[in-house]
Amino acid sequence: MNVKLEEFRSFINGRKAAVIGVGISNKPLIKWLAGMGCKVTAFDKLPIDDPVMSGTVAELSEACSGNVSWSLGEGYLDALRDTFFDIVFKTPKMRLELPELSSCKARGSIITTEMELFMDLCPCEIFSITGSDGKTTTTTLTSEILKQAGYKVYVGGNIGTPLLDRVGEMQPEDKVVLELSSFQLMSISVPSDVVIVTNITPNHLDFHKDYDEYIQSKVNSFRNQGPCGKVVLNAGCDLTYEMKDIARGTVKFFSIDKKNVLRPESPLYPVAYLEDGKLIYEANGVKTQICDKKDIFIPGNHNVENFLAAICATIEYVKPEDIKYVAENFKGVPHRIEFIRELDGVRWYNSSIDTSPNRSLNTMNALADRGEKGVLICGGADKKCLYSKLGDAILKVCDRIIIYGSNGDLVEDIIAKEAQGRTYEIIRIPDDPNDIYEFPKTRDNVVNAYKEAISKARELAKPGEIVIMSSIGTSYDHFRHFEHRGDMFRDLVNSL
Repeated sequence: MNVKLEEFRSFINGRKAAVIGVGISNKPLIKWLAGMGCKVTAFDKLPIDDPVMSGTVAELSEACSGNVSWSLGEGYLDALRDTFFDIVFKTPKMRLELPELSSCKARGSIITTEMELFMDLCPCEIFSITGSDGKTTTTTLTSEILKQAGYKVYVGGNIGTPLLDRVGEMQPEDKVVLELSSFQLMSISVPSDVVIVTNITPNHLDFHKDYDEYIQSKVNSFRNQGPCGKVVLNAGCDLTYEMKDIARGTVKFFSIDKKNVLRPESPLYPVAYLEDGKLIYEANGVKTQICDKKDIFIPGNHNVENFLAAICATIEYVKPEDIKYVAENFKGVPHRIEFIRELDGVRWYNSSIDTSPNRSLNTMNALADRGEKGVLICGGADKKCLYSKLGDAILKVCDRIIIYGSNGDLVEDIIAKEAQGRTYEIIRIPDDPNDIYEFPKTRDNVVNAYKEAISKARELAKPGEIVIMSSIGTSYDHFRHFEHRGDMFRDLVNSL
């Protein structure tokens, strides 16, 4: 029996809960709370006459037998000041110092998130993956390796499905693998059992007060671990390497470069690295060869490092042959250099996950390693990131660049700065900031812009080349999320 879950069930019955944001993870949360006899008020900035929201209200009102009330549209947070709630579930991108939340806190409300409560109630080991890049692939690799070894694995966080309403079915011997963003980690105090920090580069500085706050959010993933905790750190990134001094449990390092993991000041840490084309795990002076680099199906040195990180996290739970099997058979996850189709001798790829310059840089480097050439479709919303080295990486693969997105000037500037005499062609698709796919009146404008970009790419690409959509920015200038953007791109390419 999950004692913590039963204690929470007893606590929440008959109490009032506020759930802010009626999105993917909070819809199951609302149903779950209402099913325990909790009186839920759902808050969302969308008005009741929005078609998405009106459908959600109808769905949840029926599912929760009238146990849900609503605070929607302009001034939707005002009810937080006027009504006492025993517990308030905020959205990850809502800062704790928001006046309405501060008011709740002052009156004795518990302020938490769906993810924090899940981690507190979860009865089995939690593997958490965070960092600036590589989170989703590393999360998926970790889960696939554990599954291959025979564990029942639940995958959640930024990928998979919400898990809180499934906590009752989980057993102590099961494993949970979570991808956690800086937003989710900002207020989390519950540590995971095993943590991977893939790397740290400037990201989401449009939300965080400064770079240090962003870094500290990542540290929250293991800050409160005890001596039995494990944290896996990228030794090729100085910021993550230095996190070893904060960790209280076992520290492991990974890097494709052996010199990074075997620094003079850290000779005794367990490590994973690449040596003579082979992925090696080394602990207590014993080397274990896991697989060859050439065994890994998905391309790019960054994916080699994703495997090295997953090796460090799972090696005590699995056999080397389990990892080798996944290396040979894992075809990648959608929106990450995802092959869509070949048409007229041109191969089309979707990498909508590339929501930052560094992600696109990794994609271009992976394609360059395979000797690819072709056309780039890019553009998205800027997150106040660094664009250095991106222009050079793009031009190693693509000398025809089609841009549609609000960061177009930044992309064009870095290409011009780093071209160093190389010739290239840039095509700008007109970008109106008022064109939002979610708004029916402007949806066709967004779709037609992508149709124009795809049509131009088809015209420019030659047989034997590629067309890669690598966004270099978030989707929030025109879409709800990067999956939405990537799905539409895939559908349009498949309709050619």
